Amino acid sequence: MNQAETNRRQPGLVMVVLRTRNTLRVINSILFSLLVLLSAQLVADERNKMQFTFQPNLRDQIQKYEETPQIRIAMQYGLGYLPLMVMRQYRLIEKHAQRAGLGNVRVNWVTFPNGEKMNKALETGFLDIASGGVVPMINAWDRTAESVRIKGVAALSAMPIYLNTRKPGVKRLADFTDTDRIALPAPGTSYQAVVLQMAAAAEFGRSHAFKLDKQTFALRHPDAANALIAGDPNVTAHFASPPFQYQELAQPGIHNVLSSYDVLGGPATFTALWSSKAFVANNPQTTKVIVQALREAINMISQNRQLAATTYIQQSGDANLSQADIIKVLDMPENTYSTRPLNVSKVADFMYLTGKIKKRPTDGRGLFFSTLQGMPAN
Repeated sequence: MNQAETNRRQPGLVMVVLRTRNTLRVINSILFSLLVLLSAQLVADERNKMQFTFQPNLRDQIQKYEETPQIRIAMQYGLGYLPLMVMRQYRLIEKHAQRAGLGNVRVNWVTFPNGEKMNKALETGFLDIASGGVVPMINAWDRTAESVRIKGVAALSAMPIYLNTRKPGVKRLADFTDTDRIALPAPGTSYQAVVLQMAAAAEFGRSHAFKLDKQTFALRHPDAANALIAGDPNVTAHFASPPFQYQELAQPGIHNVLSSYDVLGGPATFTALWSSKAFVANNPQTTKVIVQALREAINMISQNRQLAATTYIQQSGDANLSQADIIKVLDMPENTYSTRPLNVSKVADFMYLTGKIKKRPTDGRGLFFSTLQGMPAN
């Protein structure tokens, strides 16, 4: 019997088979539709959960795109820059940027051979935040008053700088002879150079403020300290900075001639941060974040001397000082860290009166952006 005959004899069976197949197709179609709906609902539920657990502030999202995702900060070494080292070591700027809703801000720490090149990088937009002594900051403020308008962002430290010598007969500036050589970071333009000029003006009269300039020469603090300690005849004296000045005075035969605190009549800002008007205006939240990170770093130094000393040694690579040496310097009352400027206007006034700058700030506030609330006039 062939298949055709079988089908003719069993029409009911064929219909049952066909109906069964159609029913299965319908069931499969329904199940597929239900699966699609269920998947869509699960996805929607997950989205709702995400929206519930993370609802970013719209203002913060706008700031992420409006403000810079990268900050380039000049880094220098010496205890005057310890807050920056702590900020770098513990990524404090990145932490505060996240809290402020600025996202994953990248911080690049950059070194420069001298303040002139650093300020040039700031003026041309290759650097966002400069760091250094207050004299390079004042010079930049004066030179860019009609262009990029550089001003201070915050002070870093208030520390004295010492003029040390190993020449027994030198007790005051008048005791230096024409053959003596005084090492400092940069003749005529560094903080040490200007303080030396202020001291010379006080001792010899303002018209003789530059009397000792011809005896100064440029030498890095670590190299100058090593030369003075070793008795190098080419280095009579060193206008130093912490911690190098204390290393020198710990050696027999080396004594102090004067301190910047003597010249300025009390504690004075040693190092500071400064920037351009464009960066601060375009990145107001980022600027505040930098100051917040700086204040936290200062608090960390105050509360944990061992952490601060370890950070300095790690960041500076200075193997000549132990933790105990650093802590001893930090514990000296004359060495403090603060974002508030002190006696900066005295330095600026001298620079104006001696023709080093063309403009005279009305007070200390004129040299700084309004990032510091309640900043004193001086």
